[in-house]
Amino acid sequence: MIVQIRVDDRLIHGQVALMWGKELNTKGILVANDHAAGDETQAATLKMACPADQKLLIRTVDEAIKVAADPRGKDMRIFGLVDKVSDALKIVEGAPGAVGAVNVANTGRFDRSDDTAKVTLVTNVILNPYEVEATKKLVATGVPVIHQVGVTDTKTNVADLVAKLG
Repeated sequence: MIVQIRVDDRLIHGQVALMWGKELNTKGILVANDHAAGDETQAATLKMACPADQKLLIRTVDEAIKVAADPRGKDMRIFGLVDKVSDALKIVEGAPGAVGAVNVANTGRFDRSDDTAKVTLVTNVILNPYEVEATKKLVATGVPVIHQVGVTDTKTNVADLVAKLG
């Protein structure tokens, strides 16, 4: 089971590598990212950043759905990483019951869409209109959706943040 999907446009980095796996008591990291799955250089960089005590899978989003939905993994504790809310939504919808929670932590800073159309949901979460709609749909799935950057930071309910957008 994917204990939590973290939406973070940096995917694996120091905080993720050192803190979140321990906090969530996971044994594996699933990076669901179409670009990383097809780019040997980015995949190698992610492998170097992954802690030795975590098994790493780098898959396309569609392949990650298959991993999440596989009944052999229901007792495994997996930490999922995506770089966009829409990818988290796709996994939640594609593998019902296989995701425990979604943490919308850091996203949108490298999005190359029209800056004038973007909204800041909260510090470090900048969404284009497509991602705003994906966030609303994700909240509506019933899976807990929070914003929590660091393990010691306060959890914020993303539904409350989205409600402020109107």
